[in-house]
Amino acid sequence: MGSPIMVTPALGGHTLLAQSEGLGVSPATTEPVDTQRSGSTLIVFNGGYSSNDARPVDSYANRWKQLGSTVPYGNGYGDRFDVKAYIALAAKGGANHTVSFAKPGNAVGEMSVPFIEIKQAGVLKDVAQNYAPAALTLRSGTVTTTGPATLIAIWWGDGGVKRMTAVPNNGFTVIDSFLKLPDNSGVQCAVAFKQVDAAGTYDVSWIGAPIQGAILWLFAFQSAD
Repeated sequence: MGSPIMVTPALGGHTLLAQSEGLGVSPATTEPVDTQRSGSTLIVFNGGYSSNDARPVDSYANRWKQLGSTVPYGNGYGDRFDVKAYIALAAKGGANHTVSFAKPGNAVGEMSVPFIEIKQAGVLKDVAQNYAPAALTLRSGTVTTTGPATLIAIWWGDGGVKRMTAVPNNGFTVIDSFLKLPDNSGVQCAVAFKQVDAAGTYDVSWIGAPIQGAILWLFAFQSAD
């Protein structure tokens, strides 16, 4: 008998919805992307007003689970703003796939919603979440893989900044970002990915200016085989 075929996860469809302060609408719905009919894992984030706490709903009726705890912003925001992460394993998909959040607390409020598909990803192998204090370089936690994996990194800046740079190191590539905010404000966000071919322990640092803190996530997705 021959050797089993190794299935390798890969980055799939992705988009980032950004609604600015005072100009948002409810529900907040991402631009459509094409996803696989089956075999993918999906992740989506809700960054914005804490009162906009509805769960995600997508156009293929997947079951979403909140991943970890809600992370409130510090830096003088009180409890008004936070970030929530959601995941759908063994997701259904297809053409024109969208994700929506109802906004029960503040329909016109600012919100950023990254939506990412990881193809052939049956397992969330590891995840790290930390809130890095203000510095020029902000380092994530570490994730460990046992084979080929797709790594997804998310950066959420916490400063009152309208023009921001956030550049990841260690071979990560930014795929979506909202860093040049309008005068009426918005929720800063950047998404990056890296493909790794072997088992290992990985992290990412974000170099940014102006200096601020950031809520950070790092995910490692592997196939189920």
